[in-house]
Amino acid sequence: MILPNEVYVDSALETHPVVHRIRQGLDHLPWHSRGDLDRVIQDVLSYQSDPCAAGKQILCIRPYQGKLVKDCPGTIGHICCGYKIINVMTNCPLDCSYCILQTYLNNPCLTLYPEFTRIFSEIDEILDAHPHRIFRFGTGELGDSLALDGIVRFADEAVPLFARKLNAIFEIKTKACSVDHLLTLNHGGRTVCSWSLNPPTVIEGEEHRAASLEERLRAASRCADAGYHVGFHFDPLIAYPGWDDDYRRVVDLLFEHIEPCRAIWVSLGALRCSTSLKQVAQERFPTSRIFSGELIRGEDGKLRYLKPLRVAMYRHMVSWLRSYDAELFIYLCMERDDVWQEVFGTSPGSTAGLNSWFEERVRQFTEGGQ
Repeated sequence: MILPNEVYVDSALETHPVVHRIRQGLDHLPWHSRGDLDRVIQDVLSYQSDPCAAGKQILCIRPYQGKLVKDCPGTIGHICCGYKIINVMTNCPLDCSYCILQTYLNNPCLTLYPEFTRIFSEIDEILDAHPHRIFRFGTGELGDSLALDGIVRFADEAVPLFARKLNAIFEIKTKACSVDHLLTLNHGGRTVCSWSLNPPTVIEGEEHRAASLEERLRAASRCADAGYHVGFHFDPLIAYPGWDDDYRRVVDLLFEHIEPCRAIWVSLGALRCSTSLKQVAQERFPTSRIFSGELIRGEDGKLRYLKPLRVAMYRHMVSWLRSYDAELFIYLCMERDDVWQEVFGTSPGSTAGLNSWFEERVRQFTEGGQ
């Protein structure tokens, strides 16, 4: 676990029970109680030559203004999976060259919102309003789910809570390997532990401070042995000379560690980024080569590989994955209907259609005894 160097807490939260618990784990660090955390953030943005790197050394604990549980924003004209994002924490101590958070957020600091009770109340509101639907919630969109959870311990409360929900499932998304605290939790088959995977050459060159491929797969195996459903995200897929051999070996290694029937889903998504992210990433990681390939601006304004290359990469991945399990649930992240059609010969047609596919998959795993 990679810890920050210092902690700032909003003075209104000093006595909060979650803050008290976190302080017990980080009491060896300098703690500062402040009523003006925006000033701390502004100082990082204004006076640090690399605000992203400097922000990863600072943990800010503050209240959250607005809803803590939100819909995935998706991309216009592309099929989204209908995910519900739990904003318990933004940013993470890992430092991937392609991370959208380098430009997506105006706050580079590790920031925790400790109002877990509010989060669970908002989740209950959603579930109670739609008792016949199945919702997927997760914490791994604006920060890594596990990188600091050994201290934050959000999973300690969330996993048993979701175990009691009949129309929801909780997904933990990570590039970390610290799973000891998960193994004894009462998950009730309602939590998915999922890992982002890439070949070792990509992990070593682009996913700085993240766990190795072997470490991630061993952690996934331990969670599967503890009865968790597991998921895997090949996102971003990165094209480079020899990518096909490397990714094929990752698939082979994945199923050496995990029985295919334990994988509830696998996502595929090709590298995509904004022009501003490309500029920031090239400045922060001058040795990175992933932005040197041919990227064109799509209708959503993001830079992407040409469609024929994306389709070819997806088809290869689907072939390799389904050689282990022909029924494996594979989906594309933020792609258009026509790309789905070319890869699979079928498509959910819309975000609502893909969400219904997910609901059926969750029912298979939670009601079918997988």
